[in-house]
Amino acid sequence: MSLIYLVAGLVLFLGVHSTRLLADDWRTRTLARVGEKPFKGIYSLLSLAGFVLLVWGYGVARQHTVVLWTPPVGMRHLAALLTLIAFVLVAASQVPRNSIRARLHHPMLLGTKVWALAHLLANGTLADVILFGSFLVWAVALFAASRRRDRRQHVVYPPGTARATWLAVIAGVAAWALFAFWLHRLLIGVSPFG
Repeated sequence: MSLIYLVAGLVLFLGVHSTRLLADDWRTRTLARVGEKPFKGIYSLLSLAGFVLLVWGYGVARQHTVVLWTPPVGMRHLAALLTLIAFVLVAASQVPRNSIRARLHHPMLLGTKVWALAHLLANGTLADVILFGSFLVWAVALFAASRRRDRRQHVVYPPGTARATWLAVIAGVAAWALFAFWLHRLLIGVSPFG
C-alpha cells in the first residue's frame, strides 16, 4: 500500500513527459487548438503534481522498506562517479552551443539514464527499483524516440564551442558537488559519502 503514491506519482509525472513518445499527434493538435501558453501551463501543473506525489510516495515507501538485495559498498563509489557524469550531461542540456550537446543531441535524457542506473546500482530496495527503474526505462525509450524524430526531421545540431563545453562541464561538476556534499543529505536524508 505504501507504494501506491509512488507509482501514481510516476505514472502522472512520466506520463506527462511521454506525450511526444506516446501521443505526438495529439500533442501537436492540442497545442494548435489551445495555444502554447495554456498547454505549457497545464503541462507544468500536472508535472508538478506528479513530482510532488512521487517524492512524497517515495518518502512513505522508504519508511516501509522491502530490501531486495544489499549492494556492495563499492557500488556507492561507482554511483558517485556516474552521478557526476549525469550532472555534467544535464548541465550540457542547458548550455547553448556546447560540444557535448552537439555530439550526443539529447544530454538531458542521457543524464537521466546515467542518474537512474547509478541509483539502481547503489540501492537495493523495492521503492528504489520502482523509482529509478521507471526513470531508466522512460529515459531509454524517450532517447530512442527523440533520435528517430531527429533523423526523420533531419535535425542538425550546431557545432559546439570550447568555451560553452567547459562552461557545461564546470557547471555540472559544481552542481554535483553542491548536491553530493550538502543537498542530498538535506533533501533526501541520506549522505552519499557518509
